[in-house]
Amino acid sequence: MATFDPVASRVAFPELEQGILEFWREHRIFERSVEERPADKIFSFYEGPPTANGNPGIHHVLARAFKDVVPRYRTMRGYRVPRKGGWDTHGLPVELEVERELGLSSKREIEEYGVEAFNQKCRESVFRYVSDWERMTDRIGYWIDTDNAYVTYSSEYVETAWWIFKRFWDNDLMFRDFRVTPHCPRCDTSLSSHEIAQGYEENTPDPGVTLRFRLPSDAATRWPERTSLRLGDGVPTSMLAWTTTPWTLSGNTALAVLPSAEYALVEREQDGATERVVLASELVASVVEGDWTVLGTLPGTDLLGLEYLPLFPESVEWVESLAFVEGRTQRLKANEAPPVRRVIASAEVVTDEGTGILHVAPAFGEADYQMGRTEGLMFLQPVRSDGTVVGGPGDGVFAKEADKLISADLEERGLLDD
Repeated sequence: MATFDPVASRVAFPELEQGILEFWREHRIFERSVEERPADKIFSFYEGPPTANGNPGIHHVLARAFKDVVPRYRTMRGYRVPRKGGWDTHGLPVELEVERELGLSSKREIEEYGVEAFNQKCRESVFRYVSDWERMTDRIGYWIDTDNAYVTYSSEYVETAWWIFKRFWDNDLMFRDFRVTPHCPRCDTSLSSHEIAQGYEENTPDPGVTLRFRLPSDAATRWPERTSLRLGDGVPTSMLAWTTTPWTLSGNTALAVLPSAEYALVEREQDGATERVVLASELVASVVEGDWTVLGTLPGTDLLGLEYLPLFPESVEWVESLAFVEGRTQRLKANEAPPVRRVIASAEVVTDEGTGILHVAPAFGEADYQMGRTEGLMFLQPVRSDGTVVGGPGDGVFAKEADKLISADLEERGLLDD
């Protein structure tokens, strides 16, 4: 008959945990999980070609990318897997903490304090919490070698990163390009996904405005086949688009429609004159005010390729004009005409809010940027890295504060649809 040791009704879990941790340390369980595996069955992201000064190569990058999953899996499969810890010392959280300690609140103040002195403070603060991290790592059984950890600010690590970059460059694997990232105007820097996960400021006001994007006066001559738009009647016609970010409008380089949706051509009297507007059929009643008549409907495909007048014709002069060429963002050559603003197709368009026509500014937002790449649009960035607007009615004003100035200007020029 089997016998069992009695189990106490009261268990001191903290003491039990400390006993297990002490057992691991005393018997070198982590070290043995590496050393006692076959030497000929090694699996490591820490092997790689040495740099000119003997430093390891691309393994650092791979290790950081896969260290949370692959090593544990390979260990369980019987491989010998060295697991090197590391400290990412190049991070905005470190800088923000030092800013608070020094009473600084902007990039300009950091520069006045002294970049070198500020960096030194950051270095000094990096390992402030190392013991806490190591203790937590042990307690959760996350076995890694912290005694020989890599440190991203060390000369060896930085030299390794540059060695990798040079290898890519020498093999013609590098090219200059752009991508959209969240940006902090106060810090004057891009933000990582970890920082964004901490949350944006809530309840930021986003004023919704509807705008007239006017078709050119010679539209009937340029597109005689677009009979559904009745351009030959000579009545001024605009496409209505809705946005909650007026500060991005001088960066507009396209309008997007849903090809499968139905759009309406609406005629109305506006300020004593007849005009026509185009918007999604199901949104006419909620958007168009006063007396109006639907002259007809048309599929979104009938709008594709139409060109329209920019809200701010001078915006190309305000900022450096770039363009998407063969999927990359490139500077325009001297005397090279920028791509025209036109109507494109996009699955991003919805017809249950707004107007069913999307304002596209490739400099703002991943979806717009991808549309720019796909469609070969012009790329305009009318906001400085400190968050102030370049050119136009909001020149020099912080973007969100410029909303009112920009909207007022558009209304004065008859481009804001009330």
